Amino acid sequence: MSLAPRVVLVHRRTELDELLARHGTRGQAEFFLRTRGRDLAEVTEADAAVRAALAAASAAIPLDWRRGEVERADFDRFLFTPEDVVVVVGQDGLVANVAKYLDGQPVIGVAPADPGVLVKHPVEAVADLLRSTSDVEHRTMAELTADDGQRLLALNEIYLGHAGHQTARYRLGTGGGPAERQASSGILVGTGTGATGWCGSVWRDRHSGLRLPAPGETRLVWFVREAWPSPTTGTTHTEGELTKAPLTVEVESDRLVAFGDGLEADTVALTRGQTATFAPAAKTVHLVR
Repeated sequence: MSLAPRVVLVHRRTELDELLARHGTRGQAEFFLRTRGRDLAEVTEADAAVRAALAAASAAIPLDWRRGEVERADFDRFLFTPEDVVVVVGQDGLVANVAKYLDGQPVIGVAPADPGVLVKHPVEAVADLLRSTSDVEHRTMAELTADDGQRLLALNEIYLGHAGHQTARYRLGTGGGPAERQASSGILVGTGTGATGWCGSVWRDRHSGLRLPAPGETRLVWFVREAWPSPTTGTTHTEGELTKAPLTVEVESDRLVAFGDGLEADTVALTRGQTATFAPAAKTVHLVR
C-alpha cells in the first residue's frame, strides 16, 4: 500500500516576528519603526496576510493526505521525502532557499499578496494545484563542487569571493586555454532564474553582450566582479557562459567562501590551493505552472 502524499508548507518568519524577537514588545517595535519613518500597521498587515495564506493553504490539503510544516531556518534539519508536495508561502526568494534541499518534488509557489516570478499562484488555487502537480516547468540550478567533496547548489546564483567582499585572488580556468590569475570582488555564476536578479544587474551595468539564459535552459552565465589589472593579474576573462566546459577556480587567497541565493550563513569555505568547479546541476527544480 502506497503512502498518501504529504504536503509540506514552507514559510519564513515575518518581519513582525523578527521585530518582536529583537525588541521584545509591540510597543518597542513600534517605536523602532517610527524612528525610521515606518508604521507598525504596515508590518502587522503583512504579517496577517502571510498567516491568512498559510491557514488557507492548510485548509486546502485533502483530509486523507499527510501534512508537514517547516520554517526557513530549519531547512537543513528537515527531511523532505520523495512523495512530498512542497507549498511555498511567501516571496520568490523562499523558493530559491528551499530548492537546494529538494530532489524532484513538485513546488507550488503561493503569494500572500502580490504575485512574484516563482510564487505566482493565489492561495485560492492551492486545492486544484495539489491535484494536478504533473504540469511543471523545470528550473536549472547552478552547482559548485570543491576538490574536498564540498558541494553547493543554488537556483539563482552562486557567489565565490572574500567573506568581507574584499579582494579575492585566484586562477580562473574557462576551458579555453591557460588559466588567468585574477584579483577581483568575486565571481557570480547564475542561472536563467537568477537572470532577473543579481546577475541581471551586473549584465545591465556593464552592457554585456552575453545573452542571458531562459529559466529552463541548462546554460549558465558567469561574471567576474570588478576585476583589475596589475603586473601579476589580468582582466581578459571577465564573463562567459557555461554549457559543456566547466568554470574552474583555484584559490590563491588564504580563505574564500561560496554561498548560494544570498544565504551567507550557509557557505562553502575554500583555502589556498583548493579548486572549485562550476557547472549546471544535474537536478532541477520542478515548479508547478
